[in-house]
Amino acid sequence: MAKTPAKPVVAKSAAAKPKKAKSPATPVSVPPVDQAAAPGPKKVRVHYLTRVEGHGNIVVDVEADGSVSTCRWEVPEAPRFFEAMLVGRDYTDVHHIVSRICGICAIGHQLASLQATEDALNINVTEQTHLLRRLALHAENLQSHLLHIAYLVLPDLMGVDSILALAATHKESVLKFIAARRVSNEFSRIICGRTTHPQRMTPGGFTMFPATEELVALRGMLVDTLPNLDFAVDFFAGIMDRFPHFERETEYIGLVSPAEYAMYWGEIGSTKDERRPVRQYRNISREYIIPTSTAKWTKNMGESYMVGALARFNLNADYLMPRAKAAAKKLGLKKGETNPFLITVAQLVECVHTVEEAIIQVDELLTRGIREEAPARPSISAGRGTGAVEVPRGILFHFYEYDDSGRIFQADCVIPTNQNHANIQKDLDALVPQLAHASEKELELKLSMLVRAYDPCISCSTHCIDARGLDDGARSLVRFNRK
Repeated sequence: MAKTPAKPVVAKSAAAKPKKAKSPATPVSVPPVDQAAAPGPKKVRVHYLTRVEGHGNIVVDVEADGSVSTCRWEVPEAPRFFEAMLVGRDYTDVHHIVSRICGICAIGHQLASLQATEDALNINVTEQTHLLRRLALHAENLQSHLLHIAYLVLPDLMGVDSILALAATHKESVLKFIAARRVSNEFSRIICGRTTHPQRMTPGGFTMFPATEELVALRGMLVDTLPNLDFAVDFFAGIMDRFPHFERETEYIGLVSPAEYAMYWGEIGSTKDERRPVRQYRNISREYIIPTSTAKWTKNMGESYMVGALARFNLNADYLMPRAKAAAKKLGLKKGETNPFLITVAQLVECVHTVEEAIIQVDELLTRGIREEAPARPSISAGRGTGAVEVPRGILFHFYEYDDSGRIFQADCVIPTNQNHANIQKDLDALVPQLAHASEKELELKLSMLVRAYDPCISCSTHCIDARGLDDGARSLVRFNRK
């Protein structure tokens, strides 16, 4: 019998070999390298998709030969008739009602509503009001983006089911994400009065203003959060290979401006169409209904288009703030990106941009000094108005028609997620054949990750229209006449 060689003796004085430090971005689990073809037919039935807002289903059937017989993105949630709720309401009530369309985008809905009301009733607001409203929008985008990036998407990339599992394995990293989001909540509270469903904004201005010391404190918090965002950029740069490789060119639509990364004002821009004023939004968001969705779908130049952070980046990347441009470079995100999974990465770049720009705007307010201003009053007369702002999930439109007593006669709200539904479907149509020979588990994960990448706000998008008596190509607004 062969003798087992003796183990070498290590001198006690020899230094122990140092352990290699674990990267903060090291995934908890990694999918197997060998993804051999899985024989037999496969079914994916996701009812309801997790880590998104609202109820959405993914239904896929792949046959034994790899052909796709069913691929469907469904929205089964009960419709919500916010446009009908607005009819007959006084102009002073409308912005508070529409903020309840969404607990995540409450500020954005108020801002689009205020723009539409002020456009219809010829109300002019001050520069201070514009600055404060821009800050409010920044607060909301930071809130929502960080929620999506860290709590909803990151678990998939790290191979776990939720942020709670990451808190056990990557505690310090999770704490940095939490700290950044806590700042976004304070940001919203200082400008708007509370973290959701803002109280202070009103037609013509604000009812209450942040104190100078609050703005000074806010500036300090924003400056202090930049290192945490830098950490987030480095963290994601270390796991970029975890994003699925998938490309599908589509039309990208969002606000554009010749002077800035457009979020609060601008024209409607497209990568495949001419620019249009926001009053022509119906020429872009041509809405239609389908049997499997309680949300309207939209299309413009093609069968679908995308709105949101990646669309904004593709349209406006040249106007990012310097630190945000550096973040995009580190993350490898380039203008013209067509991988929808990287919407999340574009959101992270926007977080950096938001904080950079917000610091400048706070400085401007502090230099000017906060003035107590009474809201501008309208001279009530009948009129129509349109508002458009970029909320976390994309461009949001509100259109109102007021009667001569200042009450809404007609209303239309076009939600970003309902503009993305058709594009989600087209992405699924293109991705499923590429994954036809993967296992059911892998197929379900990748399809779920794709929909989650859009950060859909499904409940907000379920605004049905009355299609009775309409031809296939016709459209209608919710409209009631009240005596």
